[in-house]
Amino acid sequence: MEFAIILIFILGYLSIAFEHVININKAATALVTAVLCWTVYILTQSDKLLVHHQLQEHLGEVSGILFFLLGAMTIVELIDAHDGFQIITEKIKTKNALKLLWIISFIAFFLSAVLDNLTTTIVLVSLLRKLISDREQKLFYLGIVVIAANAGGAWSPIGDVTTTMLWIGGQINVIPIITKLFIPSLVCLIIPLLLIGRKLKGNVIPPEKTEENLTTTPFERKFVFYLGVCTLIFVPIFKTITHLPPYMAILFGLGVMWIITEIIHKDKDEDDKNFLTVVYALRKIDTPSILFFLGILVSIGALQSIGTLGKLATTLDQTFHNESVIVIIIGVLSSIVDNVPLVAAAQGMYPLSQYPTDHFFWEFLAYTTGTGGSILIIGSAAGVAAMGMEKIDFIWYLKNITFWSLIGFFSGAGVYLLQHLLLGL
Repeated sequence: MEFAIILIFILGYLSIAFEHVININKAATALVTAVLCWTVYILTQSDKLLVHHQLQEHLGEVSGILFFLLGAMTIVELIDAHDGFQIITEKIKTKNALKLLWIISFIAFFLSAVLDNLTTTIVLVSLLRKLISDREQKLFYLGIVVIAANAGGAWSPIGDVTTTMLWIGGQINVIPIITKLFIPSLVCLIIPLLLIGRKLKGNVIPPEKTEENLTTTPFERKFVFYLGVCTLIFVPIFKTITHLPPYMAILFGLGVMWIITEIIHKDKDEDDKNFLTVVYALRKIDTPSILFFLGILVSIGALQSIGTLGKLATTLDQTFHNESVIVIIIGVLSSIVDNVPLVAAAQGMYPLSQYPTDHFFWEFLAYTTGTGGSILIIGSAAGVAAMGMEKIDFIWYLKNITFWSLIGFFSGAGVYLLQHLLLGL
């Protein structure tokens, strides 16, 4: 039974990893893998009620992540529908290639901490289309955006799905993860930024300007943008005060924004306000990504329920005997396969009784899995988004970005370990 489930999981995982080769959406593969794993499990067990109970327990944990993603993605789509991100593009005036690279990188770094790395990448890909016409030059910017967005997401509990998973799972808290991972994450960005920046000289050539057809007033753009950002920032504050899970805060914020936008547009014609509603934003969110997370996390739940993850943890411990080495290995693996199932697996392998909340292990894991995905273009949601939107070639990224990303990854890891050793942080 265990062998069959592991085989199903591996085949499903390979299909997900080579999605761009077999041309089957990874969400479909993840859903089929999840159902097959649990089907094999329940058919080979005499105690069906136990399996039902285990499945419901895992779904309860997974649903918190999914509802959080649903709310956050809808809020961002609502801001975009109101042309809120125009506020950012209007502030960027420089044409100097190197200066623009640093500006874009730090926007990605800090914006991904407030929003998330996937959303930030989508926003900045759209932004770079308006700023740079030369494709080769733009690809280097996109490469550093992927690194910056992943680095920025690693030190924020809402910046990356994996840190959100660890936060919701009780492995990390808000203030410790920010204070301990900010500097390592910044180093992870700055080192590649300095190295890649040497390749960029002169000025960028912007595309020919076209007349922009904005659908909202300046007041509406600014109001919805700042309201949305404040709503996302409010999430960790809400959790700290009420001790309710983050998805409750994000759903509350979404509800408030829904009410306010309905009031703002109540006097408009139905056709005019249709594209400015939460209902429209819900249609535009990346639902396949949410279903992918559902499928892969439920699949991991099956492996956890049959005891496979516990055995894997024992094997890693017996083989390497070092927490830091184990976490770095998991981080590098996250560049080959998605970091979501790796973190889910780690949560299943290592209980809080072994590594309590805010333990060195969990914080270092948040860093390595958050930033390790930048090593390959398919290793993170941010990379996959950039790859899909701008048709970035896997081999191009491997030749031009991977080496610099690896240096940044290990530099940040070294800073974190040194910081922990000398300062106890």
